[in-house]
Amino acid sequence: MTPMSTVAPTTRPAPVGAQRPGAARRRPLPGRSLLHTVIGVVLVAIMLFPVYWMLNASLAPAGNSLNTQWLPLDPDFSAYSRALSDQGQNLVTSLIVAVGACILSVAIAAPCAYALAQFQIKGTAVLLFIVLISQMIPGIVIANALYTVYTPIGLINSIPGLILADASQGIPFAILIMRAYLETFPASIVEAARVDGCGHVRAFWSIVLPVSKNSLITAGIFSFLFAWSDFLMALTLTTGETIRPVTLGLYTYIGTNDTDWSAVMSTAVLSSLPAVILMIVAQKYVAAGATGGAVK
Repeated sequence: MTPMSTVAPTTRPAPVGAQRPGAARRRPLPGRSLLHTVIGVVLVAIMLFPVYWMLNASLAPAGNSLNTQWLPLDPDFSAYSRALSDQGQNLVTSLIVAVGACILSVAIAAPCAYALAQFQIKGTAVLLFIVLISQMIPGIVIANALYTVYTPIGLINSIPGLILADASQGIPFAILIMRAYLETFPASIVEAARVDGCGHVRAFWSIVLPVSKNSLITAGIFSFLFAWSDFLMALTLTTGETIRPVTLGLYTYIGTNDTDWSAVMSTAVLSSLPAVILMIVAQKYVAAGATGGAVK
């Protein structure tokens, strides 16, 4: 009696045009897709129109700013030379303050965020709640409190005073961003470094910070932008003309040149360039750092 031979079941290839059940997807109608594209283009054009008009008005001849044409057919760059001569020092002051506030914010926020994310600290939820509440305090309250503290110690009308004031706005936000990322950092990597003889500071400096580059850059960029666009702290903590950020300089510039809007718009364009360049260069790091702690 011969044993029964088993034959493996054969599967027939699916026809060329066949699809698996549930694999078919509904394609959007051509008309609906075109409508969505048109709506998107219109919304983007509306949002970018103030930027275009600022650039267009900055190229208008002096005295014709109220009758600016829709297209800069006869551009005049003399307003930019006036803006540089009047606001050049203020631009340098804003750059120094913004860079200083960025460095100080990241230097303080990075170890704080790492400790809150990786160490078993009692009351972490309370500390995070306090950090979040600090973001909700009105800026005028902080500015008036700093003015009271700065007056006896001589930090009014000083660059260090503005750096500290602007960093007070960037540090809480940087802590929240970096902690969200550092929560996903594998603790086994730090433990391996500790076994090899690294201390907490050495492991944080040599291992955690290089891996957390995206979140560091994201926190630094937002801190820079907070300080660069600050107006309230500059208005409250500066009383002279020697130390004046470009936001405050632009405010006083409008009051003295209310009929020459081309110079005002030229100053606005120049003050926008550092932020635009920074975001273009570091946009991939910002996108990665902002979503780094979204998935654990």
